[in-house]
Amino acid sequence: MSQLLRKPQQKEISEGVTVVQEVNSETSQLEYVGVKVVDLAPGRSYKENLSNTECCIVALTGKINVSDSEQVFENLGTRESVFEKKPTDSVYVSNDRTFEVMAVTQARIVLCYSPSSQSLPTKLIKADDNSIENRGKYSNKRLVHNILPDSDPSANSLLVVEVYTESGNWSSYPPHKHDQDNLPHESFLEETYYHEMNPRQGFVFQRVYTDDRSIDETMAAENGDVVVVPAGYHPVGVPDGYESYYLNVMAGPSRSWKFHNEPAHEWILNRK
Repeated sequence: MSQLLRKPQQKEISEGVTVVQEVNSETSQLEYVGVKVVDLAPGRSYKENLSNTECCIVALTGKINVSDSEQVFENLGTRESVFEKKPTDSVYVSNDRTFEVMAVTQARIVLCYSPSSQSLPTKLIKADDNSIENRGKYSNKRLVHNILPDSDPSANSLLVVEVYTESGNWSSYPPHKHDQDNLPHESFLEETYYHEMNPRQGFVFQRVYTDDRSIDETMAAENGDVVVVPAGYHPVGVPDGYESYYLNVMAGPSRSWKFHNEPAHEWILNRK
C-alpha cells in the first residue's frame, strides 16, 4: 500500500460538515506541513483553535464567511469549479487564534497548516492579490496562481500555490526537489499535492523519488487525492484529454522556495 497517496475519506464530523482529506504529522512522515479538505453544506460551520499552528484557509469552491473572533470576512470565494481557472479568496490566520468558516453556499475549503510560534496579523488574501504566471513551453505548460508565495511576508512558514496543467503536458518538470537545507542554493520544504481532474474521472501520474531511491514511488492520482512529498523529486504527467489542477502546500525551517533540478533531466530546459 502506498505511503504517499491518500484517498478521500469522507468523514462526517457533524451534520453538513465532512472532512474529505486530512494529512498531518500524526498520519504521515511530514513534520512541517498539514492539509485538511472540508466540505460544508449551506449554513454549516467548521471551527478550530490553532494553538501553535498557522493556517491558510482557501475557498476552493463555493462561498464562505471566515471569522477569527475579531474580524469577519464575508462572501469569500469566486468559483463553483476550480476549472473556471479564476483565482480565489483565502484567509491567513496565525497561531494562538480561533477561526470559524461558515458556508454561504455549498463549499469546499482547503486548510493549509504549518507549525508556528510567532503571532502575525490575520490577513485576507483576495483573489486579485494572487499573482498569475504562465510557466513552461512545449509540453510543460502550466498556469500558476500564487496565493502565499515566499515574496509575501504574511506567514511564518506556509507557502500555498495553485497549478493548472494542460492536457498531455507535464508539471513540476523537469523533476526538481527542495529537500536540503542549503540556502541560498536549495531550501528544505515538505509538500503536499491536492489533485482534481477535468473531467472528474481522469487521473494523473506522479512520481516521488530521491537521488538514492530510498523513496521511489509512482502513483496514479485521481480526483480528490492527496500526494505527500516528504522529500525528493515529484513530477506530474497529465494524460491526453484531461486537465489537471493541484493545490500545493509547502513549509519548512526557512520560508524560501529554492529548488534543485535533477541534473540528468535539466537539459530539457535548454531546448531551442
